[in-house]
Amino acid sequence: MSHTSEDLTPWVLTLSCPDRPGIVHAVAGLLAEHGGNITESQQFGDPLSGLFFMRVQVTSGAGRADLEAALAGLAPRFDLTWSLDVAGRPVRTLVMGSTAAHCLNDLAFRQRSENLPIDIVAVVSNHTALAPLAEFYGIDFHHVPVTSATKAAAEARLLELVEELDVELVVLARYMQILSDDLCRALAGRVINIHHSFLPSFKGARPYAQAHDRGVKLIGATAHYVTGDLDEGPIIEQDVERVDHTRHVDDLVALGQDVERRALARAVRWHAEHRVLLDGHRTIVFR
Repeated sequence: MSHTSEDLTPWVLTLSCPDRPGIVHAVAGLLAEHGGNITESQQFGDPLSGLFFMRVQVTSGAGRADLEAALAGLAPRFDLTWSLDVAGRPVRTLVMGSTAAHCLNDLAFRQRSENLPIDIVAVVSNHTALAPLAEFYGIDFHHVPVTSATKAAAEARLLELVEELDVELVVLARYMQILSDDLCRALAGRVINIHHSFLPSFKGARPYAQAHDRGVKLIGATAHYVTGDLDEGPIIEQDVERVDHTRHVDDLVALGQDVERRALARAVRWHAEHRVLLDGHRTIVFR
């Protein structure tokens, strides 16, 4: 049975498994058997971990159930870990912030104007400063205050929202609270954070002022998956900006916010497009 272009669905398949001969041949053959036309394919064999990673975009008239059944049948042969989704489907996303608006504003704007493939279904904040911005973009805002006494209840409320809203991705857009180990485990691989990056490293309050005082020449940002180890999760993207002695603290803050926006937007896009695969503490990013 032939299919018209209207009948074809664009799929994206990602997989990882122990590296061995025949994986690409088997996967391509399976897709061909289901009328698949591969439009994009990338793969990488990691000599350190011995794992093979692959991302394939394919158009096919086959339904999800048929493709998933075929992949489930192939998986034991190669010990595959795999995921199948419709390419370009907006990922249901919850954004968390505190008072800084630049990252939330950037993601919401890119979703609206640049086809960033996410659907921001809620904004959660421990302050109310971001409520007008969420309202401007038509996004439901949830004020969930956090103190040492209410932290557990606040995290329980977050998990309720994740469940109720069928959230697939949580983005910490300058959310100035540390997530508990239990919450990090519950949402493993589904939380992306953005963090300023300096050499040397400055922790605590007013990092840009500390950096200015030390005369840094590079400022940057790191977007990473969140784990129980503070700011040490697998890195997805990093970006930098050069500065010199003529820059004031306010200049560093403005440049830092810009580089944070850029790095976070790319990390969120790559995650939503299923371009990021975990390789232990590292990531494989098929750009």
